[in-house]
Amino acid sequence: MNIDELKNVWNDDVSQETPEISIEQRNKINLPLEKIRKNMRMEFWFVIGVFIFSFIVCAFCRPFKLQFYITVLVASMLVVTIFFFSKFFRLYNDISNPMLKTYDSLKDLVMQVNLNKQYYLSYYLSFVPFIVCEMIIVIEFIPWPQPMSEMKIAVVLISSVIIGLFVLFISGKFWFYRYYGRYIVHIEELLKELKR
Repeated sequence: MNIDELKNVWNDDVSQETPEISIEQRNKINLPLEKIRKNMRMEFWFVIGVFIFSFIVCAFCRPFKLQFYITVLVASMLVVTIFFFSKFFRLYNDISNPMLKTYDSLKDLVMQVNLNKQYYLSYYLSFVPFIVCEMIIVIEFIPWPQPMSEMKIAVVLISSVIIGLFVLFISGKFWFYRYYGRYIVHIEELLKELKR
């Protein structure tokens, strides 16, 4: 192949654009995307409310040592939440982008949403160490009728990790499907229709 033939092949490839999504198909896609955005906003404000309430509760804890430990624990949870919500915010902005005009841009968005599903589950599972810390604080500061043995403390901590992992994983999957997953399935079905 000489240079002219290569140029012609290159121009032919460049001129073939990705098929555009029709206005009717875009409207079908915008409905589930708007539901996802609405649920993301609702969840964001819910989490802010939970942290405000948590810090208010921390202010009334006594003795000071307990108040300090719980405040540090809640502040650490806040740092983890800020990290994960920065990832979710990026997706929120991408969903807000009106440039979903091509099949490839929609496919890319579905991939980002599925990636955020993994972030979402990771977010829930990242709270397991906080559960352990809470259990340690409870064991340390609640007056027990008789002191707990080391074996009992170990059993309580290990069982709280196992139960915490299970409950957080199940609740994370349920929450994600209820507020995001069913809309993602709808978008993926529309994507399959567009591929035909």
